[in-house]
This record gives sequence, structure tokens and C-alpha cells, in this order.
Amino acid sequence: METNMDTQNAFQHTLETPIQRGDQTISSITLRKPSVQTLRGLSLGSLVQMDVDSISKLLPRISSPTLTAGEIAALDPADLLALCAGISNFFLTRAQRESLPG
Repeated sequence: METNMDTQNAFQHTLETPIQRGDQTISSITLRKPSVQTLRGLSLGSLVQMDVDSISKLLPRISSPTLTAGEIAALDPADLLALCAGISNFFLTRAQRESLPG
């Protein structure tokens, strides 16, 4: 599993278990930092706590390729956790990100 927080505005994750969509195999997901508009109707606290229902509502709004509800429900738990960690990092300030180890 490979993850990359290439900038504070994007997060890329190579899936442990690729997603099959018709003839296409999705092996990597890129998340973009959500805008306030994108977060409407969601609880920030639930997102930071990695609530699966809240994360499942946010992922189709910020993922590329855009994940469907069925694809999110079928994600490998390791992939879901990695995507949750990427989302959580979007809510950190620059100073907080710089103080993280590694």
C-alpha cells in the first residue's frame, strides 16, 4: 500500500485491493482537499473521527476517479483507513502537518 500527500491539497493512495469497474481496473485513488461547499451537510467532527457513514458521503465528492456508493462499501478496510487518514490530514494546519513525524 502506497500513500502520498503530495501537497496540502491532494492525497493519492494506491489500493491494496483494486476496484473493478466494467473493463477498467482502478488501482489508485486521488482525493482533493474539500471546499466548504463540498462539506455542506456533513459533520466535521464525524469526518475527523473517521465515521464511516460520513466518510462514505464525502468520498464521491472528492475522489478521482469518482467512487460510487457500492465501490465505497466494497473497499478493503485497509484502503478505507488510508483514505480516512488522507481526509483527516486535510483538516490540519500547515504548522500541525509540519510537526508530524516522517
